[in-house]
Amino acid sequence: MSEHQYKFNITMSCGGCSGAVERVLKKLEGVKSFDVSLDSQTATVVTELPVSYETVLATIKKTGKTVNSGEADGQTMAV
Repeated sequence: MSEHQYKFNITMSCGGCSGAVERVLKKLEGVKSFDVSLDSQTATVVTELPVSYETVLATIKKTGKTVNSGEADGQTMAV
């Protein structure tokens, strides 16, 4: 099965912030793995098709955190 890697730069100020992002990603169907780093202010998400960049972005935005930038398979994407 084909997979995609998405990377997001997210403004997170505390462990609760990164925990909120982790919780929504854990619930999103099709997410194979993810790594949320409070230190680097990033979330790296590996998904299986057909989970789109837009779906993952919208899911992260539901937490109320600011997404500053995003990449899909190394390509810069709109946020």
